[in-house]
Amino acid sequence: MFNASVNTPTGHHILGPCRALEFLNTSHSALLQKPNNDPWLNLGHINMSTPNRDSQLKIQDEGRLEELGYKQQLDRSWGCLHNCGACFSIISVITGITTLFSYGLNTGGPAIMSVGWIIVCFFTLLVCASMAEILSAIPISGGPYFWAYMLAPSQHAPFFAWITGWFNLIGQIAATTGIDFGLANLISTTASVSNGYEATAPRTLGILALILVSQVAVNLLSMHKLRYMIYTSIILNSFGVMCLLVAVLNGAPSHQSAGFVFGKFFDGTAENDGAEGWSVRASPAYVAVAGVLMSQYAFKGYDSSAHLCEETRRAVHDAPRGLLAAGVASICLGFFVIVALLFSIQDFDTVRKSPLPVLQILTDACGHRGGVVLMVLIMLCAWHCGLFNLTSNSRMMFAFARDGAIPHSLHMIDHRFKSPVRTIIFAATCSFLLALPILGSQVAFNGTTSIATISLYISYGIPIAMTLLFPRNFKRGAFTLGRASKPIALVSSLWISFIIIAFCLPTITPLRKRTLNYTPIAVGIVGNFAFGSWFLWARKWFTGRCRDHCRVCIRSLDFLGQEMVDRPHHNSHNPHRHVIDHFHPDGEWDHAALQRCGRESERFGDSDRGSDQKSQITMTREFELRQDQGV
Repeated sequence: MFNASVNTPTGHHILGPCRALEFLNTSHSALLQKPNNDPWLNLGHINMSTPNRDSQLKIQDEGRLEELGYKQQLDRSWGCLHNCGACFSIISVITGITTLFSYGLNTGGPAIMSVGWIIVCFFTLLVCASMAEILSAIPISGGPYFWAYMLAPSQHAPFFAWITGWFNLIGQIAATTGIDFGLANLISTTASVSNGYEATAPRTLGILALILVSQVAVNLLSMHKLRYMIYTSIILNSFGVMCLLVAVLNGAPSHQSAGFVFGKFFDGTAENDGAEGWSVRASPAYVAVAGVLMSQYAFKGYDSSAHLCEETRRAVHDAPRGLLAAGVASICLGFFVIVALLFSIQDFDTVRKSPLPVLQILTDACGHRGGVVLMVLIMLCAWHCGLFNLTSNSRMMFAFARDGAIPHSLHMIDHRFKSPVRTIIFAATCSFLLALPILGSQVAFNGTTSIATISLYISYGIPIAMTLLFPRNFKRGAFTLGRASKPIALVSSLWISFIIIAFCLPTITPLRKRTLNYTPIAVGIVGNFAFGSWFLWARKWFTGRCRDHCRVCIRSLDFLGQEMVDRPHHNSHNPHRHVIDHFHPDGEWDHAALQRCGRESERFGDSDRGSDQKSQITMTREFELRQDQGV
């Protein structure tokens, strides 16, 4: 790592990024001739000092972000553990399983819940791996929509970014609604069962409002303080859940057999008990396919590692690692949760008909008070899940607003909190409004979970498919799957296509107005809005990114920050050549690429940047670091 400094008639100075570019663009021979009239180019010496490790990481992370065209605005204070912990908290398998446990018991029963979890998680882990590979190459808060922009053909890049972004945005909002509304239902039902509390729709809505307000208040903390909440969440979602499972297994008077847990199939998809379900009207396979909703819903939201990567140090390494680590940990923990609860069922019909099956299992195993205490633990996990889902949602909106897809004013950072306060409040408000139509309707709630799952996975699938369709546009980063990259991406794309169809299937028979699965209609509304808005007006002004960078220039860049740290120094006797070597293997600029960059900028409306194309590349952040350190 280096910083370029010069002696001029006005004193000793450090070259900022733009001046460093101007210096490097001057030919080597010209620099060795008589002094230039420009005092900045009157070379005195080059100081090759080595900053400490924190400074190197700061330069590398912010330099990579500037290569992508953005200035560091968020507080980059998280490490791999924090990124992984936030992603692990958002997946929060105990929350998803508890919320949809009744759905799983009635749609396929224990066999589909246990075996289905293994199958679903295998394919979902492949999706995680594909996303981690893209994240390492393009570490930016926009996540899937910016990936789609970078991977698509130039002429269609804004279109794919717009479509992907809106599906991701709606999915994020629906996920927050599903999590927090599910938590409100858990609180209401637990209070109703334990002390006769009368749960009504207005009261449930009031509880939801309090939950969202508390999560907004905590999200207003700086990222440095918010990371301490991650430690609490990790403890609750791992050690806390394991203690819960041990207590349930130890306290249960009897246990079900392995044949029950892994082999019992039950079709409760009929509207009334005793009536014919979908296994008779269609086939058992139909019920099994519909039953995977519980497993797939419980395993989503891992794009949060991307949305939080601008606040993560060494993002090209630690963000994909955090994503994969959170995925593997969630798979293992989720399997133990499902199996432990199923083994502890005392009476299947009683648990299945209970308004809150998990509470019934806990109560049967640990008594009334013990069951309520364990239920409170689950509620705390669900609250932390909603908390960090709102964090991820707000960062996605921050990036989307920064690129102009939603009102640009939403991306402003509040310097008191060092957080995008406007998007935090906006995301919570949208989640509350989306909850209004689902009050009192289990079918509507299931539809919301389906919308969240489908919309998010559509936004995951588009960039993954583009790595197959346009492989030349995909320049891999520090984390790569090697030769397995394309096969894994292909299987991931096929799996996403399958679950999109599965979640649109009706789950209750006979089909009536209140039993119809409205997911296709809801997703169709989202799709019509995304496509319709693009063709009506967005295509006239949305370019897919802010106006501070050029797409071709981004694709041509190496990971300069890592290259500066790792690359050996050649020709050390020539200090000018030494600096240039950090930026091109041959010691010179790729002028053909820069010319393409200029043409691309004009095509995308960036002609105002004219001759300043080279200023896209960040040479050093040492000047800013010294200012921050008071040097």
